[in-house]
Formats: sequence, C-alpha cells, structure tokens
Amino acid sequence: MNIVLVEPEIPQNTGNIARTCAATGSALHLVRPLGFEVTDAKLKRAGLDYWPLLNLRYYDGFDALYAEFSTSPFFFLSTKADKCYTDIVYPSDCFLVFGKETKGLPESLITSGKGQAVRIPMIDGARSLNLSNSVAVVLYEVLRQNGFKGLKDRSDYFDR
Repeated sequence: MNIVLVEPEIPQNTGNIARTCAATGSALHLVRPLGFEVTDAKLKRAGLDYWPLLNLRYYDGFDALYAEFSTSPFFFLSTKADKCYTDIVYPSDCFLVFGKETKGLPESLITSGKGQAVRIPMIDGARSLNLSNSVAVVLYEVLRQNGFKGLKDRSDYFDR
C-alpha cells in the first residue's frame, strides 16, 4: 500500500500517519513543499519508535511521483468527490492521495484523469475529518479488502 500526502502542513498529522504506515507496512510518499521540517520534534514524537519501520520517500511535486508510478492505480481523497470510498475495489498496490490540511487536493489534480476521486461520507456542514483519521479510515478499508495481507493477527498476544 502507498499513502501520498501532497504538501502536508501539520507535523503531528504527518507523524501519526507515518506511525500508521509503519504499523501496516505501507509506504509513505511526501510531496513537497512540506509545512514543517522533517527534523521537527512534533513529527518525530508522533511516530516515536516506529520511524525505523517506515518506508518514507520524498518528491518535489506530484508529477515527479506520478512519473515514477504512472502504471499504478491512484485514488484521490476529496470532499468534492461524488463516489464513496467504500464503493471501490482497491488493488493492494494502489496509491491513496491526500491533500493538505487547510485546502485538500487541488481541483486540477482531482480532475487530471490520473486517478479516481473518492470521498468519506460526513454530515452536511462538516468540512472534513482530521487528515490522520482520514488516512486510517481509508487505508484500513483497502487492507481489509486485501485480506490484511502481511499483517499479524494480534490475538496470539493474549495467549502469552
């Protein structure tokens, strides 16, 4: 699995997402510019001891990432999309693309034809979910659809 953050702004969100990616074996792709320094203590604190488990890559713009993975399926998460994220069958090698906290993804990217736009349902008047929560919701749906491949069944921890 691949999580893409386009121009993330809040280090704590990115740190939480990094921890989720590390715990699920998902790659995290960060598209610059970032709204923080990668050495930011808030970013590192959110991921704590998970950083060594993280497959983290950086790109100087979405087009650089897309050029490298253009044959893979891309899904753009946006409150402007019509299709619900649960209406999609996701392959395990797909890219889930999320925008910056204050503005989401640029409309030009959503309508570029480089992927499919999907949304998380919410009540009228709700602007959006927190970015790290949105990533977790959609990522775990994709993992569920793919049989949680590569993830350990934690029930054996109670047998110790």
